[in-house]
Amino acid sequence: MSYVDDIEEVFEARANPKRAAQQKAYLRGQFEFFGLTSPIRRELQKPILLKAYLPKKEELHPIINDLWKKPQREFHYFAMELLFKYYKTFDQDDMELFEKMAIQNSWWDTIDYIAPKLMASYLKNHPHQKFEYVDKWNATDNIWLRRCGLIFQLHYKNDMDPVLIEHAIKGNLGSSEFFINKAIGWILRNYSRQNPDSVIAIVDKYPLSNLSRREALRLL
Repeated sequence: MSYVDDIEEVFEARANPKRAAQQKAYLRGQFEFFGLTSPIRRELQKPILLKAYLPKKEELHPIINDLWKKPQREFHYFAMELLFKYYKTFDQDDMELFEKMAIQNSWWDTIDYIAPKLMASYLKNHPHQKFEYVDKWNATDNIWLRRCGLIFQLHYKNDMDPVLIEHAIKGNLGSSEFFINKAIGWILRNYSRQNPDSVIAIVDKYPLSNLSRREALRLL
Protein backbone atom coordinates (compact mmCIF):
# COMPACT_ATOMS: atom_id res chain seq x y z
CA MET A 1 0.00 0.00 0.00
CA SER A 2 2.75 2.46 -1.00
CA TYR A 3 0.17 5.05 -2.05
CA VAL A 4 -1.18 5.17 1.52
CA ASP A 5 2.34 5.19 2.93
CA ASP A 6 3.22 8.20 0.79
CA ILE A 7 0.33 10.35 2.01
CA GLU A 8 0.93 9.26 5.60
CA GLU A 9 4.56 10.34 5.38
CA VAL A 10 3.58 13.73 3.97
CA PHE A 11 0.93 14.35 6.63
CA GLU A 12 3.12 13.25 9.54
CA ALA A 13 5.91 15.58 8.46
CA ARG A 14 3.65 18.61 8.97
CA ALA A 15 1.78 17.44 12.07
CA ASN A 16 0.82 20.13 14.58
CA PRO A 17 -0.10 18.53 17.95
CA LYS A 18 -1.54 21.72 19.42
CA ARG A 19 -3.89 22.28 16.50
CA ALA A 20 -4.69 18.56 16.44
CA ALA A 21 -6.00 18.76 20.00
CA GLN A 22 -8.23 21.69 19.04
CA GLN A 23 -9.58 19.89 15.98
CA LYS A 24 -10.28 16.77 18.01
CA ALA A 25 -12.20 18.82 20.57
CA TYR A 26 -14.20 20.52 17.79
CA LEU A 27 -15.50 17.12 16.66
CA ARG A 28 -16.31 16.13 20.23
CA GLY A 29 -13.24 13.95 20.71
CA GLN A 30 -14.41 11.36 18.20
CA PHE A 31 -11.40 11.42 15.87
CA GLU A 32 -7.66 11.91 15.96
CA PHE A 33 -5.97 14.56 13.82
CA PHE A 34 -2.55 15.47 12.50
CA GLY A 35 -3.45 19.11 13.08
CA LEU A 36 -3.46 20.17 9.42
CA THR A 37 -5.64 23.04 8.29
CA SER A 38 -7.63 22.38 5.11
CA PRO A 39 -5.42 24.67 2.94
CA ILE A 40 -2.23 23.01 4.22
CA ARG A 41 -3.65 19.50 3.77
CA ARG A 42 -4.77 20.22 0.22
CA GLU A 43 -1.40 21.70 -0.66
CA LEU A 44 0.40 18.66 0.77
CA GLN A 45 -1.78 16.14 -1.06
CA LYS A 46 -1.88 18.03 -4.34
CA PRO A 47 1.10 16.20 -5.95
CA ILE A 48 -0.32 12.82 -4.87
CA LEU A 49 -3.64 13.62 -6.55
CA LEU A 50 -2.07 14.47 -9.90
CA LYS A 51 -3.51 12.39 -12.70
CA ALA A 52 -0.17 10.75 -13.46
CA TYR A 53 0.11 9.52 -9.86
CA LEU A 54 -3.45 8.29 -9.35
CA PRO A 55 -3.91 4.54 -8.78
CA LYS A 56 -5.78 2.47 -11.32
CA LYS A 57 -9.52 2.29 -10.73
CA GLU A 58 -9.33 -1.43 -9.88
CA GLU A 59 -6.82 -0.62 -7.11
CA LEU A 60 -8.94 2.12 -5.58
CA HIS A 61 -11.24 0.32 -3.13
CA PRO A 62 -8.50 -1.37 -1.06
CA ILE A 63 -6.74 1.99 -0.78
CA ILE A 64 -9.91 3.74 0.37
CA ASN A 65 -10.66 0.98 2.89
CA ASP A 66 -7.15 1.28 4.28
CA LEU A 67 -7.43 5.06 4.58
CA TRP A 68 -10.85 4.82 6.22
CA LYS A 69 -9.53 2.50 8.94
CA LYS A 70 -6.88 4.99 10.03
CA PRO A 71 -7.64 7.12 13.10
CA GLN A 72 -6.60 10.53 11.82
CA ARG A 73 -9.43 12.46 10.18
CA GLU A 74 -7.17 13.88 7.47
CA PHE A 75 -6.95 10.39 5.96
CA HIS A 76 -10.73 10.31 5.65
CA TYR A 77 -10.83 13.71 3.97
CA PHE A 78 -8.11 12.64 1.57
CA ALA A 79 -9.95 9.38 0.79
CA MET A 80 -13.10 11.26 -0.21
CA GLU A 81 -11.23 13.71 -2.41
CA LEU A 82 -9.29 10.87 -4.01
CA LEU A 83 -12.55 9.09 -4.81
CA PHE A 84 -14.02 12.19 -6.43
CA LYS A 85 -11.25 12.09 -9.02
CA TYR A 86 -13.09 9.08 -10.49
CA TYR A 87 -16.61 10.54 -10.43
CA LYS A 88 -17.22 9.99 -14.14
CA THR A 89 -16.69 6.24 -13.74
CA PHE A 90 -18.69 5.54 -10.56
CA ASP A 91 -20.57 2.24 -10.66
CA GLN A 92 -22.71 0.11 -8.34
CA ASP A 93 -19.68 -1.16 -6.41
CA ASP A 94 -18.63 2.41 -5.74
CA MET A 95 -22.07 3.27 -4.39
CA GLU A 96 -21.80 0.33 -1.97
CA LEU A 97 -18.46 1.74 -0.84
CA PHE A 98 -20.00 5.19 -0.29
CA GLU A 99 -22.72 3.64 1.88
CA LYS A 100 -20.11 1.80 3.91
CA MET A 101 -18.17 5.03 4.40
CA ALA A 102 -21.36 6.83 5.45
CA ILE A 103 -21.99 4.45 8.36
CA GLN A 104 -18.38 4.18 9.54
CA ASN A 105 -16.46 7.04 11.17
CA SER A 106 -19.68 8.98 10.70
CA TRP A 107 -20.12 12.66 11.45
CA TRP A 108 -21.44 15.66 9.57
CA ASP A 109 -18.02 16.60 8.15
CA THR A 110 -17.74 13.41 6.08
CA ILE A 111 -21.44 12.93 5.33
CA ASP A 112 -21.66 16.44 3.90
CA TYR A 113 -19.04 15.45 1.31
CA ILE A 114 -20.08 11.84 0.68
CA ALA A 115 -23.72 12.70 -0.06
CA PRO A 116 -23.59 15.85 -2.24
CA LYS A 117 -20.33 14.94 -4.01
CA LEU A 118 -19.87 11.16 -4.25
CA MET A 119 -23.41 9.78 -4.02
CA ALA A 120 -24.72 12.74 -5.98
CA SER A 121 -22.35 12.02 -8.86
CA TYR A 122 -23.42 8.39 -9.04
CA LEU A 123 -27.13 9.19 -8.88
CA LYS A 124 -26.83 11.93 -11.47
CA ASN A 125 -25.52 9.29 -13.87
CA HIS A 126 -28.15 6.75 -12.73
CA PRO A 127 -31.24 8.91 -12.14
CA HIS A 128 -33.63 5.95 -12.34
CA GLN A 129 -32.20 4.73 -9.02
CA LYS A 130 -32.77 7.90 -6.99
CA PHE A 131 -36.07 6.89 -5.39
CA GLU A 132 -34.77 3.38 -4.79
CA TYR A 133 -31.85 4.65 -2.74
CA VAL A 134 -33.83 7.24 -0.81
CA ASP A 135 -36.36 4.58 0.17
CA LYS A 136 -33.57 2.19 1.11
CA TRP A 137 -31.88 4.75 3.34
CA ASN A 138 -35.12 5.91 4.93
CA ALA A 139 -35.92 2.29 5.81
CA THR A 140 -32.87 2.16 8.09
CA ASP A 141 -32.36 3.53 11.58
CA ASN A 142 -29.07 5.12 10.52
CA ILE A 143 -29.39 8.89 10.71
CA TRP A 144 -26.43 9.43 8.41
CA LEU A 145 -27.88 7.40 5.54
CA ARG A 146 -31.16 9.23 6.07
CA ARG A 147 -29.30 12.54 5.90
CA CYS A 148 -27.67 11.38 2.66
CA GLY A 149 -31.10 10.84 1.12
CA LEU A 150 -32.07 14.38 2.05
CA ILE A 151 -28.98 16.31 0.95
CA PHE A 152 -27.43 14.50 -2.01
CA GLN A 153 -29.21 16.95 -4.36
CA LEU A 154 -27.75 20.02 -2.65
CA HIS A 155 -25.64 21.06 -5.65
CA TYR A 156 -27.98 19.91 -8.41
CA LYS A 157 -29.33 23.46 -8.85
CA ASN A 158 -31.79 23.40 -11.78
CA ASP A 159 -31.60 19.60 -11.88
CA MET A 160 -33.13 19.22 -8.41
CA ASP A 161 -36.07 16.83 -8.36
CA PRO A 162 -38.84 18.49 -6.29
CA VAL A 163 -40.90 15.29 -6.14
CA LEU A 164 -37.93 13.43 -4.66
CA ILE A 165 -37.18 16.24 -2.21
CA GLU A 166 -40.73 16.07 -0.89
CA HIS A 167 -40.61 12.26 -0.85
CA ALA A 168 -37.41 12.27 1.22
CA ILE A 169 -38.83 14.81 3.64
CA LYS A 170 -42.04 12.82 4.15
CA GLY A 171 -39.92 9.81 5.10
CA ASN A 172 -38.30 11.78 7.91
CA LEU A 173 -41.19 13.76 9.37
CA GLY A 174 -41.45 13.62 13.14
CA SER A 175 -37.76 13.04 13.71
CA SER A 176 -36.23 14.64 16.78
CA GLU A 177 -32.73 14.20 15.39
CA PHE A 178 -30.91 17.50 14.87
CA PHE A 179 -28.95 16.35 11.83
CA ILE A 180 -32.12 15.15 10.10
CA ASN A 181 -34.14 18.29 10.76
CA LYS A 182 -31.20 20.48 9.79
CA ALA A 183 -30.88 18.55 6.52
CA ILE A 184 -34.58 19.02 5.72
CA GLY A 185 -34.20 22.76 6.14
CA TRP A 186 -30.92 22.82 4.20
CA ILE A 187 -32.24 21.10 1.08
CA LEU A 188 -35.36 23.28 1.10
CA ARG A 189 -33.26 26.41 1.52
CA ASN A 190 -31.15 25.46 -1.50
CA TYR A 191 -34.23 24.59 -3.53
CA SER A 192 -35.78 27.96 -2.64
CA ARG A 193 -33.17 29.54 -4.93
CA GLN A 194 -34.81 27.75 -7.86
CA ASN A 195 -38.43 27.61 -6.76
CA PRO A 196 -39.38 29.66 -3.69
CA ASP A 197 -43.12 29.09 -4.16
CA SER A 198 -42.68 25.30 -3.98
CA VAL A 199 -40.67 25.58 -0.79
CA ILE A 200 -43.33 27.77 0.83
CA ALA A 201 -45.95 25.23 -0.22
CA ILE A 202 -44.00 22.35 1.34
CA VAL A 203 -43.44 24.30 4.56
CA ASP A 204 -47.16 25.03 4.76
CA LYS A 205 -48.15 21.46 3.89
CA TYR A 206 -46.09 19.46 6.40
CA PRO A 207 -45.54 19.63 10.19
CA LEU A 208 -41.86 20.45 9.97
CA SER A 209 -39.77 21.02 13.07
CA ASN A 210 -39.04 24.63 13.99
CA LEU A 211 -35.41 24.09 12.95
CA SER A 212 -36.39 22.75 9.50
CA ARG A 213 -38.91 25.54 8.97
CA ARG A 214 -36.46 28.24 10.01
CA GLU A 215 -33.69 26.91 7.76
CA ALA A 216 -36.05 26.38 4.81
CA LEU A 217 -37.29 29.98 4.85
CA ARG A 218 -33.99 31.68 5.61
CA LEU A 219 -33.53 33.07 2.07
CA LEU A 220 -37.17 34.06 1.63
